[in-house]
Amino acid sequence: MGDVMTSPKVRDGGRTAGDGSPVHDAEQYRVAVEPYYRPVADEVSLFDAAHAARMPIMLKGPTGCGKSRFVEYMAFTLGKPLVTVACNEDMTASDLVGRFLLDIQGTKWQDGPLTVAARIGAICYLDEIVEARQDTTVVIHPLTDHRRCLPLEKKGELVQAHDEFQIVISYNPGYQSLMKDLKQSTRQRFGAIDFAYPEAGAEAEIVAHEGGVEMPVAEKLVQVAQRSRNLKGHGLDEGISTRLLVYAAQLVARGIEPAAACRMALVRPLTDDPDMRDTLDAAVETCF
Repeated sequence: MGDVMTSPKVRDGGRTAGDGSPVHDAEQYRVAVEPYYRPVADEVSLFDAAHAARMPIMLKGPTGCGKSRFVEYMAFTLGKPLVTVACNEDMTASDLVGRFLLDIQGTKWQDGPLTVAARIGAICYLDEIVEARQDTTVVIHPLTDHRRCLPLEKKGELVQAHDEFQIVISYNPGYQSLMKDLKQSTRQRFGAIDFAYPEAGAEAEIVAHEGGVEMPVAEKLVQVAQRSRNLKGHGLDEGISTRLLVYAAQLVARGIEPAAACRMALVRPLTDDPDMRDTLDAAVETCF
């Protein structure tokens, strides 16, 4: 990485190397400030070992349980650049690897985020991978086995991944379906770490720290969340996430009455069903 940035062949403000391939500033992808993350099991040591082996990693867990924060924390801890891609059903392979663009000087190649990460030795994080089409996600396959390369077919270039490159994907198993699931040929290229919502005490610590409230308030917010999670599959697709609890806590910290903060940040985003709203509102009233 350092050799690339200091090469005398770099020109155009560090944008193009002597062989015509783009050169990217890895520093802009570094996590500048240490993110707050509270380990809940052995996920930190597992990821650390997987990164040392350059093993592709799959993070599986419910919405808002801390998967993305965990990746940011590990990138900071390991001192690695982080390139994050929010996957969606309209994302094409070109969105990941790159494409030719026209400008006033003619046609030039622009690397996609996956290619950038492979060149600079970053952790490439594909968030909610199952949202992308299966014919798009197969482009990651050559990077997740012994080859560790990325063919740029439109450009006629084979990018050999930097020694420090690692790919991480995440998804929510609760939303799996036959139409939105990983192919076995993709699954079996990754090690996997399961995530869940933290146990009550740990979750309250997180909410208190991130939301800026006292522990008694955080503990009551967690109680509301736990009641909602018991309703998963009984009127709710998902229970209240840790992320939403932090939102509610931030409102309380800014002077909003706790019950009103819960209705705005916890109940109303979760469901439009009147009966389920009444049930959750009752849980809020009981806790507060």
